[in-house]
Amino acid sequence: SGRAADSAGEVDLLADIDTTSWWDDSEDWHREYVEAAPTDGLIASVESDLGFRLPASYVAFMRRHNGGLPRLTCCPMATPTSWGEDHAVVAGFFAIGRSVPKSLCGTSGSKFWISSWGYPALGVYFADCPSSGHDMIAMDYRHVGPDGEPQIVHVDQESDYEITVLAPNFAAFVRALREDPDDRLPGAEAGVLAGGGIPVAGAVSRIFTVLRRRRRTKRRER
Repeated sequence: SGRAADSAGEVDLLADIDTTSWWDDSEDWHREYVEAAPTDGLIASVESDLGFRLPASYVAFMRRHNGGLPRLTCCPMATPTSWGEDHAVVAGFFAIGRSVPKSLCGTSGSKFWISSWGYPALGVYFADCPSSGHDMIAMDYRHVGPDGEPQIVHVDQESDYEITVLAPNFAAFVRALREDPDDRLPGAEAGVLAGGGIPVAGAVSRIFTVLRRRRRTKRRER
């Protein structure tokens, strides 16, 4: 394919991952991220608009399920962020396309975060976090050029856009993802809202996660 290989000389296309179980298509908001499988023409068009060659592993992964919400959302980190003491959390992966808001060239795609939120122009922002824009995940091309194999970084808007490396490449980032411990909520929070019988395992569990994040941030400011 001519796309950049990883440091071992071979591209990890994540072919062994079962995409039917890896992605969570049960939540209504997954439609903001998902498009049909990208054609070669669309991939080339998106790359031209962004000014960067997308990693082969990302392209192969998106051909099988183009954007969406991962079930494994926690990426372990050695340093704290405004979200957690030892991890970052992914909300969704942007599709290769421009039809839905959270696609690479959509209305809330990569360039939006640079132009409207002031994120550094280091490459391609391909995943957001549950903080509603206050931290993002990006492909960082600063050290390899627009045709190279980018490392994956976390950019923390609440810490003056601090950049922290998460993985040497996209495939390694996907393989590093784990279950988010904050999603394991006890009692009524994990099943139904007390008294109302309203399921809350999806959207409301994310609200509890945001509240936990705010408590951590306040503790660090003291």
